[in-house]
Amino acid sequence: MRRGARRDPRARRRGRRDRPARGGYRERRSPARRLPRAHPRGRGRGPRGERAGARPRRIRARASYCAAVNETSISEQTPAEPGDIDGPLGVGDRLSLGVAARLSRYLQVLIQARKMGRETISSQELAEYTHINSTQIRRDLSGFGKFGKRGVGYRVDSLVTEIRKILHTSGQHNIALFGAGHLGQAIASSDIFADHGFRIVAIFDVDPDAVGQKHGGVPVRALSDLEAVVREDEVVVGVLAVPASAAQAVADQLVEAGVKIIFNYSEQLLQVPPEVTVHTSSPAVDLLYALYFYLA
Repeated sequence: MRRGARRDPRARRRGRRDRPARGGYRERRSPARRLPRAHPRGRGRGPRGERAGARPRRIRARASYCAAVNETSISEQTPAEPGDIDGPLGVGDRLSLGVAARLSRYLQVLIQARKMGRETISSQELAEYTHINSTQIRRDLSGFGKFGKRGVGYRVDSLVTEIRKILHTSGQHNIALFGAGHLGQAIASSDIFADHGFRIVAIFDVDPDAVGQKHGGVPVRALSDLEAVVREDEVVVGVLAVPASAAQAVADQLVEAGVKIIFNYSEQLLQVPPEVTVHTSSPAVDLLYALYFYLA
């Protein structure tokens, strides 16, 4: 192209300055391929039933449970969903702390109801005694099977047996009681442990005058016999009914003897290895809990 010649404005817009305005070529773009439209009577669909040319469906994962459950839709026979708040699990699974605590409370009420001669009990009655919502009770129990019948309730004997299986307390477990004072004597003479499958095999005390006496048919022994009793009687739980000042020393002896569970009735904060479980029971804490709802 000679100097000063006029250029085609169309070539300038395309950015092709070196292409002559005439005699050149244009690159024609092929029109976009249009996808076939579905026939209104169902023709034109793919092998999976999608409309031809339609975008693939996005499948959302459905929740495994409903967060809000209507109380009227749950009965004693309604199975709990696996996504429960505290996760009701099977008998062979490990329970959450919340479920285990609630099942223990149900069991306590059921055992007392059986002593009173009750054959059946409803979820509403369990709720009144345990202060747990009846919907939560039905959900917990139905997560392990069908134990109840609508309009009748739960059979006390069968439910006691099933809960004991779930909590692994269907057999007998031996415990050692420490302290032969007033609290220790009351515990030894009570059926509170025997009702739940626990048997006090020995009572220990440091008072020489208390050694040899019997409380609840169980003899009081010296602390020097602790290791032999734990080994021979297969003691799994140690119950401390001693003053707070002596609780840590007794706990240390229990740990050395191989006991893995300590039930502490004192106010002492015990220092134990991680593999040892300590449960502290304080009537004052339960009283403060009840008093809060009275004063609030």
